[in-house]
Amino acid sequence: MRILFIGDIVGRPGRELVKRGLAAIVDHHGVDVVLANAENAAGGFGITREIGDQLLEWGVDVMTSGNHIWDKKEALDYIGTESRLLRPANYPAGAPGNGSYLARTRSGESIGVINVMGRVFMLNIDDPFASVLREIEAMRERTRTIFVDFHAEATSEKIAMGWHLDGRVSAVVGTHTHVQTADDRILPKGTAYLTDVGMTGPHDSIIGVEIEPALRKFLTALPAKLETATGNPRLHAVIVETDAQTGRAIDIERLSLGVDDLEQLDVPNLQSTI
Repeated sequence: MRILFIGDIVGRPGRELVKRGLAAIVDHHGVDVVLANAENAAGGFGITREIGDQLLEWGVDVMTSGNHIWDKKEALDYIGTESRLLRPANYPAGAPGNGSYLARTRSGESIGVINVMGRVFMLNIDDPFASVLREIEAMRERTRTIFVDFHAEATSEKIAMGWHLDGRVSAVVGTHTHVQTADDRILPKGTAYLTDVGMTGPHDSIIGVEIEPALRKFLTALPAKLETATGNPRLHAVIVETDAQTGRAIDIERLSLGVDDLEQLDVPNLQSTI
C-alpha cells in the first residue's frame, strides 16, 4: 500500500495546490490512499465545513488536525457529522469528534489513521503516549496498516513517540511546526518515521503568514494581525509504502513540490490559479 500524507494545508494557497496537483501526484506515484492535515486550511487557522468537503471532493480520504481544530466555531458541529475529519485522540472526554478512523483504499484495503497531539509547549491535554496505545489496540483486529499523525512542537517528543510506536504501527509522521525535516527513516522494527512533514502553502512567509507583521511581533512583542501569505506556494508531503501482509513500512519518501514541479506532472493551468 502506498500512502500519501500531505503536510499542514495553509489557507487558499495550500488548498489551490491540493486542488490542482493532487490527482496528478496520486497518478504519478501510484498512491492508494490520501491523508492530509487540514487544521490550517481556512485562512491559516481552523477548518470549515465547506473547505473540508472540498478537500474530500478533491481526493483527500482522511483529514487530521491539531491545536487549531476548534479555531472556527462551525468545526464543533462539522466534526460531529464528518467522521473523516479527526481531532487529536487525547483530547479529554466530552470533546466532539474522534481521534481515529478506519479508511479503505480504492482497492478495498483497510488502513487505520490515528491523530494525537503532544504536550510539550502545547495545550496540556491527556497523555498522548497512553492514548495512542488505546487507539492502536482498538484498531489492531481490523487492520495491519496504521498511520499516526503526531501533532507536536518539540522534536524530542516526536522522536520519543517514534520509538514508542516502533513495530506497533506502520508510520509515525509529525506535523505542526510547518518545517519539513530531513530525518525520514524506517526504524528497526518496521515503522516509518519523519519528525515533521512540513507545510503545504506559501513558503515565502513565516510558517505560512505574512513576513512583516510576524517579524514585527518578534521585534516589538506587540500584538499583530497575522494573515496568510501568498508567495512561493509549495506542497510538502510524504509517501509511505507498506507491506500488505504485515503492515510494516517498506519505504518512506519526502516530497517538496513547487508550482513548476507540479506542472511537470501535467497539471493543466496550475500557474494561473495560484
